[in-house]
Amino acid sequence: MSEFQSYNGPIIDVWANWWDNNFFKQYPRLKDLYEKLGIEGRMKLSSEKLVQEAKKAKITKIILSATVCDEAQVTNAKVYETAKKDSDLISPCASVDPRNGMEAIRQLRCAVNDLGCIAVKFLPFLYGLPPNHASFFPLYAECVELNVPALILTGHTAVNLSNETGRPGSLDDIALYFPELVIVAGHAGYPWSEELVALSWKHQNLYIDTSGHHPKFFPEPVLRFLKGHGRDKVLFGTGYPMMDYEKITQAVFDLNLNPEILEKFLFKNASKIWPNILV
Repeated sequence: MSEFQSYNGPIIDVWANWWDNNFFKQYPRLKDLYEKLGIEGRMKLSSEKLVQEAKKAKITKIILSATVCDEAQVTNAKVYETAKKDSDLISPCASVDPRNGMEAIRQLRCAVNDLGCIAVKFLPFLYGLPPNHASFFPLYAECVELNVPALILTGHTAVNLSNETGRPGSLDDIALYFPELVIVAGHAGYPWSEELVALSWKHQNLYIDTSGHHPKFFPEPVLRFLKGHGRDKVLFGTGYPMMDYEKITQAVFDLNLNPEILEKFLFKNASKIWPNILV
């Protein structure tokens, strides 16, 4: 029996997206990316398939996010309805457009207070703004008041847009200005992962997740951080629907992490951010 087959502990995916086929039609840049990667079939998944894949891969909890921008909409309400179908497995994550000012703040409050969203995710390239732009700051303040973390995409965009919005150095400004804000830096900051690791070490509430990367290709600085002094700061994330749950989860066990670090990575570090997530 493999280590994956014998594992019976929780697994939390902190970075998943509810992108249905309609979203890819609305946002052709992402469609082009999936075609470039040869994963066109991942654009046609259903909520039933999501649950089926997750349970086969022993995923215990998925933080599933909306995506809201001018070109495409997977609304907070839509993700809430999807999460409601299997609330033991799925927790909703909000999305708001920071360019919308007070309306974005109201939408965030509604998403958390009325829809039960446990985080808000920002994909800055969708807005053409780095995450330390002034438009985001009122939303970070609201996250602190609502006690929800901000999940922020870092690293190159992969789609055909400028990478500048993904440079991890912008998180330094945010963490200095909002030390109480819990930040989860998505996609491991690649190719600037070394800088992101330094920032995570520096800032108590800045975490890194490994979404968007197959474990076989985790950026070396992040893997080294996970195995060493950053064992409390790195979270398991997938970037669903990009990768098949079972394949990526099995590959985590091929990293040969010691049991203490494996548990921290798969669920204990996430449970520090969301203490009631497995209740």
